[in-house]
Amino acid sequence: MSANLHDQDFHAWTIQQANLLKAGKLHEIDLDNLIEEIESMGSSERNQLQNRLKVLIGHLLKWQFQPAYRSRSWNATIEEQRLSVIGLIEDNPSLKSILDERIAKAYPQGVLLAVKETNLDKKTFPPSCPYSTKELFDVGFYPTGA
Repeated sequence: MSANLHDQDFHAWTIQQANLLKAGKLHEIDLDNLIEEIESMGSSERNQLQNRLKVLIGHLLKWQFQPAYRSRSWNATIEEQRLSVIGLIEDNPSLKSILDERIAKAYPQGVLLAVKETNLDKKTFPPSCPYSTKELFDVGFYPTGA
């Protein structure tokens, strides 16, 4: 019944599983779906980290390569993404161990975001992330013009 509930009403299923755990009724838990959902939660945090890094890097590239168009909006987006990534890592310290990997994966996505929003050629941007991890999270760091 639990497996069907998982597919029919996910919210009700989560409440049911939590109640079964609290009651110690481990033999009644929908173990396969519970494992899948827990793994998915971890994946979601990693994806959120990479997405926020993509936006941060994309806006830093825009800032650097289109200095004439700098705006408070770009500044606010950079600051917002920095604070969000820092908060995400504070809430999930194990993400720090994959930060370099996620920056490397987010960089090409950030380039595409910058290309889309600036209309600059993709070849305008460096082949790898020009910002160190320290610079990415330094609230005082804004790259100078290209």
